Amino acid sequence: MLFTMILAVTCSCYRARAQDQQNPAPPCGGSDTARGTVARVLDGRTFVLGDGREVRLAAVEVPPLPLPDETGAAPGAAVAKRALEALAGGDDVMLRRADAPTDRYGRVVAYAYVERDGDELFVQGELIASGFARVGDQVGSRACAAELVRRESAARQAKLGLWADPYYQVLNAETPADVLAHRGRFALVEGKVVSVRESGSTIYVNFGRRWSEDFTVTISKRNRRNFTAAGLDVNGLAGRHVRVRGWVEERGGAVGSTGGGNAGGSPWIEADHPEQIETTDRD
Repeated sequence: MLFTMILAVTCSCYRARAQDQQNPAPPCGGSDTARGTVARVLDGRTFVLGDGREVRLAAVEVPPLPLPDETGAAPGAAVAKRALEALAGGDDVMLRRADAPTDRYGRVVAYAYVERDGDELFVQGELIASGFARVGDQVGSRACAAELVRRESAARQAKLGLWADPYYQVLNAETPADVLAHRGRFALVEGKVVSVRESGSTIYVNFGRRWSEDFTVTISKRNRRNFTAAGLDVNGLAGRHVRVRGWVEERGGAVGSTGGGNAGGSPWIEADHPEQIETTDRD
């Protein structure tokens, strides 16, 4: 199984390289920040350079490795780690700046490019294209986000890597109980927006009329200009089919124009970045 996984990653890299020579992908990341050799891979998105610096890959989500004695962990964590080892372990990498250069643990956050045979392979792009990582909820560059989502969509439709496991299927917003079962986890949720309402400093994108039960996406009004700049009309989402990515939480239900707070029990994703929402009317 491990050999098959490594072969899949390698083949994906060379396919992507051939395609990129004909249609170069938009660059992800800002200026070069560091170079080094990958000495050790810690998990599917984290590695240690030879000088001891710990690097966290920007813009992706992978299954976390289970803690000791942990039960019910997400499947695929070990496979995602091996995929990163196959792609970058022992190789020289160039790191390009992400929006936040470090995280709260002091790890370098960056876009990584493997230098191999005179070519650069985009690590995040290859992991996503092979199905061993999902696009995260913060990418930054609109062009980069579009390219990563395109690669993810192709991997998902082909059921590559993690997408072969039903655990990672896109959740249906019309079955909020199933979405709520993923609370505390990163997930993709898809459905038709019933209404868009505003209350106080929050915009509520509602996927049902039962405010205490149905799935809701919230957007802070202060972030509306970022969505507009990315070409996404938040108020125009009503009646559209969309796919949302982010961390599923539980809340007391959305507040609609009919007013009133409600009992708890409804699934909710907070969208801070426009790349979290895709319109899928033409999928």
